[in-house]
Amino acid sequence: MPPIQFGEPLYLWLLLVPAGLGLLWVWQLVRRRGDARRALHERTTPVREQYAFAGGLAFWLCLVLAVTALVLALSRPQVQAAVTQNAGADFIILQDGSTSMRVSDVAPDRWQRSVSWIRMFAELLSWQDQRVALALFAHRAAPQIRLTRDPNALFFFLDYLGEQPPFRLEDDTSWDTNIEEGIYWGVQMFDLDEKLYGARLSAKAFIVLSDGQAWSGQVDTALQLARERDIRVYVIGVGSTTGGFIPQLPASIYDRPEDPIHSVLDRRSLRAIAEAGGGEYYELGVDADQDVALQILTDVQRRAQSTQREETFTELYWFLLAAAAGLVSAGTLLLKERTQLWWQLATAVAVVVLMMQ
Repeated sequence: MPPIQFGEPLYLWLLLVPAGLGLLWVWQLVRRRGDARRALHERTTPVREQYAFAGGLAFWLCLVLAVTALVLALSRPQVQAAVTQNAGADFIILQDGSTSMRVSDVAPDRWQRSVSWIRMFAELLSWQDQRVALALFAHRAAPQIRLTRDPNALFFFLDYLGEQPPFRLEDDTSWDTNIEEGIYWGVQMFDLDEKLYGARLSAKAFIVLSDGQAWSGQVDTALQLARERDIRVYVIGVGSTTGGFIPQLPASIYDRPEDPIHSVLDRRSLRAIAEAGGGEYYELGVDADQDVALQILTDVQRRAQSTQREETFTELYWFLLAAAAGLVSAGTLLLKERTQLWWQLATAVAVVVLMMQ
């Protein structure tokens, strides 16, 4: 964008009028200076006469400049003002809500352990130039909150979801860990936010908390979408390689109890997802919770562009009107002949009458 633009550029053609008057003024000034030099050389006086450089032409110069300012005001000029602000960072937390997250190989269980980390991560954010969204996934993804700077929205859902996943044990779909679906919905959340609020230069990141147990879906497809949008994927493993048994539904007296299912942390798969997503792999219990959060924050903020440039334009209309009025007033002070002052007063009265009609 140019540093200055005009809302009504058609009026700029009127600048030919003050340009012509300016040339006429210069011609008159040259004539005046020539007459003054001849008078000094040809006339003999007891006291050397002094002639003002422009004399009465000073008023007309102010008037020409005032007309120029009025023409520019009619063209509605706008000057560009550049405003900068921190680019910030956007995080979408993808929380595994499958049945294996109910295993208690980490205290109190995998689900509550991961929710506790999310709460601690949220408390570390400044919430000024950082936004957070939350989505759960099992066989299907379930977005909870959109990207927001409001920490209360996130803490409300964490309080509501703090005890156990919202997916029921009775549902077969809760026994699947479809990380592809979670990442895909995360990309959709970023796309929708850009459609609603415009593109941002903020760094974007997914934080996936999962045990990786019985994961399905074509994760490479979802990771490709994330890479195309420059979204890094950070994976946090929840659980242990020792593992534990998944809670079973109480069997009826007529049914044979099902064999217990043992769940362990699939560290290899989760690390592969993090590497393919351009992020890092962390593990709760191995790394301190706060260290994990700070490392993710530092890495994402480092990738963020330092500033985001916004172009705004300031109107010069009233400034030019004030300048024109000031020039006319200054020119009036330079008038010495009473006739010119009366003409000036008559013109001012006529302008006031026209403005009141």
